[in-house]
Amino acid sequence: MVGADEPETEPLSPQQYAALADFRYRLRRFLAFSEAAAARAGIPPQQHQALLTLAGHAGREPPTVGLLAEQLLIAPHTAAELVARMVDGGLLTKARAVEDRRRSALSLTPRAEALLKALTAAHLEELRGLAPALAGALQFAAC
Repeated sequence: MVGADEPETEPLSPQQYAALADFRYRLRRFLAFSEAAAARAGIPPQQHQALLTLAGHAGREPPTVGLLAEQLLIAPHTAAELVARMVDGGLLTKARAVEDRRRSALSLTPRAEALLKALTAAHLEELRGLAPALAGALQFAAC
C-alpha cells in the first residue's frame, strides 16, 4: 500500500491502467481455465499445482514437502496435509530421503504422470492462445 510518506512517481496514463487491467483479466481467465481443467480431470486445482511443481523440479535434491510449501506459497503443515491426501489418492509416493532421513522425497505415480501430461498439454494450448495478448499488455505496461 502506498503511504503518505512514499515518494511521488510519474503519473500513469489511462493506457497503462488499461494494459494492467487487461493483463490481470487474462491471468484470471487462465487461472479459471486451469481450475476447470483440473476439476474435469478429477483432481483439485491445488493438487494439479503440486503435481506440476514436483514434475518441474530441477534441483539436485529430490522434491520434498518443504519445496511444495515454498512453491505453492502455503504453510509447511498445509503442504504435509496436501501430500498425505495425494498419497492416499494414489498420486504420490513418499520415501525417506537418502541424504537426510528427516525429509521425505516425493515422486509422482504413473497415474499422476498421465493426468499431468494431459493437463499440461491443455494448458500449453491455452497459453499459446493467450501469449500474444499477455505479451502485449506486459510490453505496454512496462513503458
